[in-house]
Amino acid sequence: MNPTDNHIVIDLPDRARRWIERAVQQEASDIHLVPGHLPALRVHGDMMEVPADLVEQDDVANLLTAVCPATLAARLEPLRNIDFSFEAKIGGDGKRFRANVFYTDEQMAACLRLVPEAIPSFDWTGFPQELGNRIVKLQDGLVIVSGITGSGKTTTLAMIVNQINQAGGVRIITVEEPIEYRFPRAANSLVTQREIGVDVLSFSDGLRSGLRQDPDIILVGEIRDRDTGQMALSAAETGHLVLTTLHTRDAKGAISRFADLFPQDVQADIRQQLATSLRSVVCQRLLPNIEPGRKRHLALEILWNSPPIASAIRQGKLDSIDNYLITRRDDGLIGFDESVRQLWQAGKISRVVAERNIRDPSALNW
Repeated sequence: MNPTDNHIVIDLPDRARRWIERAVQQEASDIHLVPGHLPALRVHGDMMEVPADLVEQDDVANLLTAVCPATLAARLEPLRNIDFSFEAKIGGDGKRFRANVFYTDEQMAACLRLVPEAIPSFDWTGFPQELGNRIVKLQDGLVIVSGITGSGKTTTLAMIVNQINQAGGVRIITVEEPIEYRFPRAANSLVTQREIGVDVLSFSDGLRSGLRQDPDIILVGEIRDRDTGQMALSAAETGHLVLTTLHTRDAKGAISRFADLFPQDVQADIRQQLATSLRSVVCQRLLPNIEPGRKRHLALEILWNSPPIASAIRQGKLDSIDNYLITRRDDGLIGFDESVRQLWQAGKISRVVAERNIRDPSALNW
């Protein structure tokens, strides 16, 4: 039986169920299933093999049949890669997963990410409540959450959107690939979530139609192309609060990557729009706990737009942003060096981890 997005899968293949149950018990974030290899879990950032039989091609194919909507499964052969979400009954409870199924060495493989049952709190993730409150109070503009894969970008956006939703009085639309967190109903608010490949064809299509759905808040899971970037900017300019992600290692990288989505001859115009519409860039890293096997700690680089920042964006002088991150802490700006230093001084991460994640090693001695 092929599931729909709202279907809780009960009949998982036996071998896959054992591996998934093991992952849930060990609080793993990801399960890797590659034919010819042992199943592998990522637990608090570290990879661990599951002592079991090697993964076979049929294991992944049988899992795909059990959990993937038929409309999406049909796209695997031509695209060689698909993303989707599903919910399965594990230990008597429904657990949500984000799945990527792909081909490697002409064999089908999969990576499953476990999605927390409820949207986490700011306190649990280590995301500053005052920063969340400041973003929530924004009325319009563009907020970018950046970081590498697995740095918690989706979780951060879910926490922010959930706080806006719970406050009430807003219309929120999301365009995601796939949908991970489900937002609970709240009085006097309305949230509609659309999944790429299921409810809408692309991020840009979802944005284009979403602007005709009377939104106040727009969550775009990721900006990957020029059309989506241009529509996100336009929405931010016309009175909407647009929240999105980019895969970059720091705040200034998010700005340059956004501009680089466009041809060289229009980048000056895009920087002008970005200088006007950008409200904040929050870049994230999850760093290993000083105690092995414990939850990782969140390091943040926080950039708030201001006249000097806007001027640097317009002129393409992004290197000056590093200086502003150091000198304008009173405005709420913070660079990774300072965030990492604070985690190290608090005894949450080791010096080795701190030195790997800092530009200036002398910052640890401030």
